[in-house]
Amino acid sequence: MSAPIKYVYEFAEGGREMADLLGGKGAGLAEMTRLGLPVPPGFTVTTEACRAYLETGQEPPELGVEAARALAGLERAMGRGLGAPDDPLLVSVRSGARFSMPGMMETILDIGLNDQSVQGLAKASGQERFAWDSYRRLVQMFGHTVMGVDGDLFEEAIAAHRTARAVADEHDFDADELMALTEEFKRIIRRETGADFPQDPAEQLARAVRAVFDSWNTGRARVYRHREHIPEDLGTAVNVQVMVYGNLGDDSGTGVAFTRDPATGAPGRYGDYLPDAQGEDVVAGVRDALPLSELKTLDPRAYVELGDHLRTLENHYRDLCDVEFTVERGRLWILQTRVGKRTAEAAFRIAHDLRDAGTIDADEALRRVGGAELTRLMFPRFDTASDDVPLAHGVPASPGAAVGAVVFDSATAVRRAADGEAVVLVRRETTPDDLPGMIAAQAVLTSRGGKTSHAAVVARGMGKVCVCGAEALTVEPQERRFTVGADVVVREGDILSVDGTAGTVHLGALPLTASDVAAALETGTGQDVPAGTAGGELTGAVLGALAHADSVRRLEVRANADTPEDAVRARALGAQGIGLCRTEHMFLGERRALVEAMILARDDGAREAALAALLPLQRADFTGILRAMDGLPVTIRLIDPPLHEFLPDRMDLAVRVACAEHPDPRDRELLAAVERMHEQNPMLGLRGVRLGLAVPGLMAMQVRAIAEAVVERRGAGGDPRAEIMIPLVGTVEELRQARAEAERVLAEVAAETGVDGERPSAAGTGGDGGRPSGAGTGADGERPSAAETGVDAERSSAAGATALDLPIGTMIELPRAALTAGRIAEAADFFSFGTNDLTQTTWGLSRDDAEASFFPLYLERGIFPVSPFESIDEEGVGRLVELAVQAAHAVAPDLETGVCGEHGGDPASIHFFHRAGLDYVSCSPFRIPAARLEAGRAALEGPAAADSSK
Repeated sequence: MSAPIKYVYEFAEGGREMADLLGGKGAGLAEMTRLGLPVPPGFTVTTEACRAYLETGQEPPELGVEAARALAGLERAMGRGLGAPDDPLLVSVRSGARFSMPGMMETILDIGLNDQSVQGLAKASGQERFAWDSYRRLVQMFGHTVMGVDGDLFEEAIAAHRTARAVADEHDFDADELMALTEEFKRIIRRETGADFPQDPAEQLARAVRAVFDSWNTGRARVYRHREHIPEDLGTAVNVQVMVYGNLGDDSGTGVAFTRDPATGAPGRYGDYLPDAQGEDVVAGVRDALPLSELKTLDPRAYVELGDHLRTLENHYRDLCDVEFTVERGRLWILQTRVGKRTAEAAFRIAHDLRDAGTIDADEALRRVGGAELTRLMFPRFDTASDDVPLAHGVPASPGAAVGAVVFDSATAVRRAADGEAVVLVRRETTPDDLPGMIAAQAVLTSRGGKTSHAAVVARGMGKVCVCGAEALTVEPQERRFTVGADVVVREGDILSVDGTAGTVHLGALPLTASDVAAALETGTGQDVPAGTAGGELTGAVLGALAHADSVRRLEVRANADTPEDAVRARALGAQGIGLCRTEHMFLGERRALVEAMILARDDGAREAALAALLPLQRADFTGILRAMDGLPVTIRLIDPPLHEFLPDRMDLAVRVACAEHPDPRDRELLAAVERMHEQNPMLGLRGVRLGLAVPGLMAMQVRAIAEAVVERRGAGGDPRAEIMIPLVGTVEELRQARAEAERVLAEVAAETGVDGERPSAAGTGGDGGRPSGAGTGADGERPSAAETGVDAERSSAAGATALDLPIGTMIELPRAALTAGRIAEAADFFSFGTNDLTQTTWGLSRDDAEASFFPLYLERGIFPVSPFESIDEEGVGRLVELAVQAAHAVAPDLETGVCGEHGGDPASIHFFHRAGLDYVSCSPFRIPAARLEAGRAALEGPAAADSSK
């Protein structure tokens, strides 16, 4: 018989290893209690209880008994009863999911206060104002969170009282004003709900716990989970903790501290402190907090003690820690710790610093950074040479550069961004309800708050540019404007530039320049960034992480590149070859007329003349690309799209012919050709290998151009390694016939040029020759090198210098091709998975049509956790890839396999491709550094799935 489920744990019973059960916050409180830090006592209701509640609509029967027992223990330990009329014990109720979701779920403070106990609190504390301030907070939070009253109604009441008393904020209200405000809040609750604010402390606690459970499914929580890819079924824990007070006067306060700067990663104590305040005041940003360093003057003893605790926590967690604390009449309490959210810049610098200090090893440092973060660091920044004078300065809460039109509410941000407009969300301070707008915006700008405000924390987690606390701005959302001083008025739609690195705001669009990281990656050094500067430390950290990733990864990283210029850039960024060179891109622009001539040809002679004119142009393209990638594999895909895509638009031609008094005969010819060739669904029509087999001479021209480019490069002393890829094969017979045609042309070129010999072995055609300096031979399961197999590499290379028997393979982009990969492998030298089309054909949808119509609905409803075109669908498309690799290797164990769809640059997909046993991924040049990093991180997760068979 299994042991009964335990739903409630006292802090002293848990630990950090129980985060799945206790949530991140509960696990942190338990761990700090275990470490002996000054944590107010309490207990945690588990995520299992939440899941049971969400499934049934009722708390588990055992929960009430366990919670009552834990509360009784808390009362005994504190010597006070919950809500007792003379000296009440008060508690807070806070959510705490497994993964941090700042501000997305609910918190309720001061539970236990009622019309009697507020008097007892005033007497026990000796401060009537403090007691009524605490009571009005409870009524406001409870009314909104538990009883569902519109929070704006409470804010409007506060604003009316501020106006009547001519004060800046509620901090200036005296006890009588707070008493009156509390009574008004209770009347609002009665009016809006038909029920009174509950006076029973036990009822307050029970309903607060349920409200936290319910908050898991609020709209903003769902939006945040979708954005951060947090599973929907985790549920949240609930932490019930004895209240400590930072709003007891000048010798009290509350704050948030970081063990390092979460924006830059620089070491030192960072954060905000707000005297005479409760914790929610800091997070909400309703009052401008002081820098944490001010605590050293206000309370030196608490400052020193806090520093000791920060060092303890960073050493224990071996990472940046985010710590919430309260000073109650000079006594320091630690309320929460978690591994802090950080910007991409901070992530790299912190991992690098901790590695250098020996706190973590190189593998752990690599695990703590990601390709998505590296990509963000490569985005442009504002040109610092600009002499533009900032409109305002604020706190640089999340770095980067962003330009957009000003908007003043979340809904407008979402709407205008959906129309393709870049926007900057401007608010006094943000709340969790602003999350959709923050996601849609390029940047977030607030006139209040600091580095630990809601806006700052959420923006950092999402990698959004953010400037907080720009006090010069007077934000007037109802007027759809903000002002700076008496002269500057910025209205909705005006263009703003936000520099999250410098903390500045500028009117208009500032010029952009390449980031230091992007420049360092292209040169392979940080030589253009001064050593010892923040930029120099960042580029050093990035280059160090990439070097280690290269040393451990098994997957090669190649580029999708169609021009010599793209090839040069890709190689500078660390590409180990080209996995996809699209030849159809070479038929655009001025060359389109030659393609039109080929299509309109009335006989073989005219068609051959058009192809002959295209041949030297294609040859020159291939020569340039092979020169840029000398010594590295270049996989060239023969023409794939249907020919009508190279002709003018059907409707434009029809209108031109219909409207012309004397239509151009060529227009008539083109229109007839377009109508003859037009397909309702060209993806399923005459394209790919079908086109090559059906249009005489087209495939032969392209193969000849490739072969002649190889001969030209060899004649110039180069080492070209071209590979020919046949697209859209569905049956092995298509590949056999296409291969026969290609081999015939290769033999012709070999005879014409005097080149002969056999294609070298796999060891001589690629190896790992393109791996950046410092890269190792790979992790478990990499195919044996030439040295390991006994192949004479020098002899193989020499053979390659004279051979024209180029590798011929295919792109697997149809389900049938994947399912019959064992047969197709009999005629292929390599496979490259075209995952974009494989996704379309597996799902039976058009990417463009789907993303423009129902995809947003599917993502919103959770039917898709993420677009299958953004991240590989492992269950469907991924399964086809795995089956194809296994079947192909059963026939040809040394068959090279890779992926050339843009999934090849997606971090999550790269980890899947590593597990599936592919040899390389290929992506756009810009994504190569991120792909290298993720390939290294994938290797640290364990061996590839196919390792055991190699």
